[in-house]
Amino acid sequence: MFDAVFANLATSFSAVFGGPYEDATAKWPGSDAEYDTGGSITTPGTPVLLACKVQFDAVTQAMRADAGFLETDVRLIVLASSITAPLDTRAKIIVTTGPNIGAWELHSASLDPARIGWECRGRRI
Repeated sequence: MFDAVFANLATSFSAVFGGPYEDATAKWPGSDAEYDTGGSITTPGTPVLLACKVQFDAVTQAMRADAGFLETDVRLIVLASSITAPLDTRAKIIVTTGPNIGAWELHSASLDPARIGWECRGRRI
């Protein structure tokens, strides 16, 4: 309940004052393509796309300690109530507004204890 209230407040604030949440899409690979015996695609895979709101921030010390961390990695906070599926590292975040426009791959994703946002370590693709 509070996650939806917070998300509505955050997105309303962002819309009025140009705040920290940018429009984005979470994209998962979805279903696999089907192939015939000759290796040609008979049915293409269907990606899953969900509109969401994302904020960019500095990485945490825990993220810096992760294996594979790069100094160019960023912290993404995706409002939990803005998507209807659990966020995982198979998803890519495609940002469509603001200074961080582009595609971002996720190297970690965890829901915060208050269930308000997914805290992710991301890297520009």
